[in-house]
Amino acid sequence: MKKRYLLSLVALSVASACQAASYPAILGPSQTDFGGVGLLQTPSARMAEEGEFSFNYRDNDQYRFYSVSIQPMPWLETTLRYTDVRTRKYSNDPSFSGDQTYKDKSLDVKVRLWQEGYWLPDVSVGMRDIGGTGLFDGEYLVASKAWGPLDFTLGMGWGYLGNSGNIRNPLCDVGNRFCHRENGEITTGTVDISSSFRGPASLFGGVEYQTPWQPLRLKMEYEGNDYRGDFAGKLKQDSKFNFGAVYRITDWADVNVSYERGNTFMTGFTLRTNFNQLSQTHLDQPKPDYQPSPQGKVLEQNVVANQLSDLEDNAGFAAPKIQVKDNTLYMTGAQTKYRYSEEGVDRANRILMNHLPEGIDTLEVTETRNNMPQVTTRTDVKSLRAQLEGYPLGHEQVLQQKRIDPQLPQETQQGYYIKDDALRFTLSPTLTQSIGGSESFYMYQIGLLGSASWWVTDHLLTSGSVFANLTNNYDRFNYTAPPPDSQLPRVRTYIREYVQNNVYINDLQTNYFQSFGNGLYGQVYGGYLESMFGGVGAEMLYRPLDSQWAVGVNANWVKQRDWKDMMRFADYDVVTGHVTGYWRPPFADDIQVAVSVGQYLAKDKGATVDIAKRFDSGVLVGAYATMTNASREEYGEGSFTKGFYISIPLELMTVTPSRNRVQVNWSPLTRDGGQMLGRKYRLYGMTSDRDINFR
Repeated sequence: MKKRYLLSLVALSVASACQAASYPAILGPSQTDFGGVGLLQTPSARMAEEGEFSFNYRDNDQYRFYSVSIQPMPWLETTLRYTDVRTRKYSNDPSFSGDQTYKDKSLDVKVRLWQEGYWLPDVSVGMRDIGGTGLFDGEYLVASKAWGPLDFTLGMGWGYLGNSGNIRNPLCDVGNRFCHRENGEITTGTVDISSSFRGPASLFGGVEYQTPWQPLRLKMEYEGNDYRGDFAGKLKQDSKFNFGAVYRITDWADVNVSYERGNTFMTGFTLRTNFNQLSQTHLDQPKPDYQPSPQGKVLEQNVVANQLSDLEDNAGFAAPKIQVKDNTLYMTGAQTKYRYSEEGVDRANRILMNHLPEGIDTLEVTETRNNMPQVTTRTDVKSLRAQLEGYPLGHEQVLQQKRIDPQLPQETQQGYYIKDDALRFTLSPTLTQSIGGSESFYMYQIGLLGSASWWVTDHLLTSGSVFANLTNNYDRFNYTAPPPDSQLPRVRTYIREYVQNNVYINDLQTNYFQSFGNGLYGQVYGGYLESMFGGVGAEMLYRPLDSQWAVGVNANWVKQRDWKDMMRFADYDVVTGHVTGYWRPPFADDIQVAVSVGQYLAKDKGATVDIAKRFDSGVLVGAYATMTNASREEYGEGSFTKGFYISIPLELMTVTPSRNRVQVNWSPLTRDGGQMLGRKYRLYGMTSDRDINFR
């Protein structure tokens, strides 16, 4: 009997395995109503693929959820969300916020504790709404385990996820303080985790089913929220079971529909991409063929002229210079074409090798930026020649090449160059934006920026730009005074007054740049430094070659520009500056941390922390926060300065290679505390070629 029972279990297991094998591959985790991987209202322990970026929209009678979810690390999920509360107005004063409905912004974080194995499930812990008003704040511990086409989830939630209290909070055994949860006054922009994992707790769970028709997945969940005291008003819950479906339209888009609380339909969609996998095929000249035709000991002018032209057009070096000293050939220029400068160096070496002067045994290609040398790539000619000619099978060798601090000959025996254009002009569209304001959810200014620069000498640059306003809605910005108990001067909240100027000089300044060698760079500058401030300043940066750290300092004395006549100054002046440390932790792939400490424009003192993740495509995603000695009451709505940005290599959107970037910035509110001077030229960005791993 026991044997028959055992055989039956084995047969059942085999049948189940075969059935599971007949199903199409799982399409990957899907997003919740709130954003982030999970079921409908509840999260799961699953993580999206590293680098995934998802924009999510969900809509029902009470709420609209707009969220962005990013997977910066395999074990870390972050979600930024705006919630439109359709049943409430932003304020009781129509003259201030009009008919705008209430908007809530929040931040969610989920961390995977361990990954699914044969027996053990995925297990994750997370916090919802930790950086906003706390309308939906909650914490959870959740596990997920797959079985064929079914993915089961079981978790325990606190806060919004555990309002029904269907189990006793197990942390009450640790201390009575965990048995009660404080629901304090709503304060925007604060980060408060003092009530985390406290109060009622509830079990939640569900299952996601991959149907035989691959585009369609079905969801069912049991939630632990009973919607008591919901911000949108009293919400009736006829059932704790929610049902939904996800349909994959294409690789980058899902549509969602669900029936929740036994009485409410939710609809929406998800748009996604993966920053690690973005790529673009470019139309570009092929690398020069290796066709050696050596010169004599003396450089031939017509040959070198063709080389200089090829260095510009094919290798992307502006204002190239070829020099010879002893047994070394030097090439110097500014790389303007290839984001990964190794490509430009490889092309330059081929161009130089094709017409190599007699007696040369070393090539040194030096990249410059704003006439400041960045890095030299030293290559052994014999080793490079062997590589270009091709190694015999089984005799491959490593190219003898290394990056070193810039090596420029002080005196040369021979040299030719193409002179750079001293005067340059550009014209580009610009977008200034602010999201989440009380007067209008989205404020913007669109205009044209015409810029010009003139190199007076090799080190002295004069530059400026004129802005022409095309359209904006900053006339809705009604912030006219700081909070009653604030001592902060108004340094940024005069933005409405500034943007009312249709045409104005945005900046006009002179900079002197200098490289002191061994990774030390400096600049001094003066003039109209940005649209709101002008003055004088200086910056120094120490950045060792290919190092994981750097340190810089800047100091400035500036005056506020008069918005009524932007060629003049107002009465307010301030000394502002910061010491900034840059660090790429060796234990975190492609993460950079920058910490700046100093005095800000409103004379408040504090620190800014900026954390950025670089993905394989070169896309950079970062977030920053500034805390100063200005209190929450002085700062006003938002409590402190913070923001989010995405920097995208332009070559991902063009058919030709490019070193330029497009940056999208998000800041929730415009306030006066924690505001830095908007310097046009920053040495750290100008010396990016010194870091081979973070560009």
